[in-house]
Amino acid sequence: MSTRNSKAAKAAARERLRVQREKEAKRAKVRRQIAVAVGIVVVLGAAGGIAVAVNNANKPGYWSAAAKKPLVKPANTSGTNGTTITIGNPSNKNTLHEYEDMRCPICAAYEQTAGAAVLQGAKDGKYKIQYTFGTFLDAGEGGSGSKKALSAVGAALNVSVDAFEQYHTLLYSKAVHPDETKDEFNNADHLIKLAQQVPALKNNTKFSDAVRNGTFDKWALTMSKSFDDSGVNQTPTVKLNGNNIQVAGVPSDQVMSSIEAGLKK
Repeated sequence: MSTRNSKAAKAAARERLRVQREKEAKRAKVRRQIAVAVGIVVVLGAAGGIAVAVNNANKPGYWSAAAKKPLVKPANTSGTNGTTITIGNPSNKNTLHEYEDMRCPICAAYEQTAGAAVLQGAKDGKYKIQYTFGTFLDAGEGGSGSKKALSAVGAALNVSVDAFEQYHTLLYSKAVHPDETKDEFNNADHLIKLAQQVPALKNNTKFSDAVRNGTFDKWALTMSKSFDDSGVNQTPTVKLNGNNIQVAGVPSDQVMSSIEAGLKK
């Protein structure tokens, strides 16, 4: 076993990720305190009889309870606990591995810039894409949007690979991806409403029921642990056959050139 994959290396990586999360959490705490103060003023100043809606996924203990439920793996997954998502021919000798967080703004910028070209490369048979999703921005910014969006992505994958591709692209699109400080993805109805733009998910009760019922919440937590155990400490991280490809702030053509240069012939 290589040093990179050793227990010590993984432990060190997890520690780096923990430190990063703590820094993000401190920064987010100030923003949350301001938001709460503003919210209190608005509620006190409003007319009586106003009901404040609280998303189930924000209720104390919701995700702890989800972690104790039986694991339901989405269709079209493989690997340990269904945490391997593959686009393209699974037998392709070239693997482009993408590590993302659904709330990550830099991931969104990468997907908006190079996502379509990278996805097309897999469809053209140049390589296969595998995804691993983390949810550390929930801890850093507060809320549960990363986890809930990942659960919804699992529900889309359970419908079909095409539905996953299109929904994944949609959630990262400029039109719908929220600022990382806004927990807009922590709302099942909102995620379902957005999904109406994906033909395979439009009026799809299999998908909507899974999102509302949290069918793949435990899977989202399991996928997130897979990210934590990977040694990756930032998103987006893109690796071709284990080697890092620079994608943050890089134009699409340069991303594709880097990928082409690293392909096994």
